[in-house]
Amino acid sequence: MGQLPEARVKPSKPFTNTGVDYSVPFDVKKVVKRSRLTVKCYVALFVCLSTKAIHLELVSELSNEAYIASLRRFIARRGLCTDIYSDNGTNFVGAEKELKKIIFEKKSTERISSFATQQGIHFHFIPPCAPHVGGIWEAGVKTTKFHLCKVAGNAKLNFEEFYTLLCQVEALLNSRPFCPLSNVPDNFQVLTPGHFIVGTSLLVLSDHNLIHLPSNRLSRWSHVQQMVRRLWKC
Repeated sequence: MGQLPEARVKPSKPFTNTGVDYSVPFDVKKVVKRSRLTVKCYVALFVCLSTKAIHLELVSELSNEAYIASLRRFIARRGLCTDIYSDNGTNFVGAEKELKKIIFEKKSTERISSFATQQGIHFHFIPPCAPHVGGIWEAGVKTTKFHLCKVAGNAKLNFEEFYTLLCQVEALLNSRPFCPLSNVPDNFQVLTPGHFIVGTSLLVLSDHNLIHLPSNRLSRWSHVQQMVRRLWKC
């Protein structure tokens, strides 16, 4: 087994070194009254290479603009990252070119300060046909895809419902245990990725247990909460 890269073992702020990948498409219902039309949406996964914390974004299409928009939302909520690692997808390579164009254009017109020009993001692409190099985000995509397919199944959720489910799935994935916080037998607290993000474990808002009820008796939002409850049994 080869040595882990420096970004995996060097202590740093969460999401300073980030890996990104896309999951398989999901069918999302259009927000039109009594409409059965669905569109394909994708889940962009951002994983911190040092803490293994996960950030999920719902993306409407595989394009440079959609990826840059998801990257802007990620930076707005998690902070500026210095390095982004990904495979050689066309949308990732295109996004790098677009961001470089914006940076160079702003430098040439002097519309940003000298401090901001130094805060560039470095993109790193793994070798072609070598997914094992990006095993940390491939494992995150596998876990996210497994749980979403398991609990959502063929349910046709609209964009807002699916995004709510996605955020709660993110909180649950960031609550997975790493190791105990102490050696005291009566202390059941464990270290999770959420401790690196908010300083403590992430807790999903408690709701009524609706697993025993059939889905056709629930409202749409109650059905989403039922899916979250089922996630614990996956």
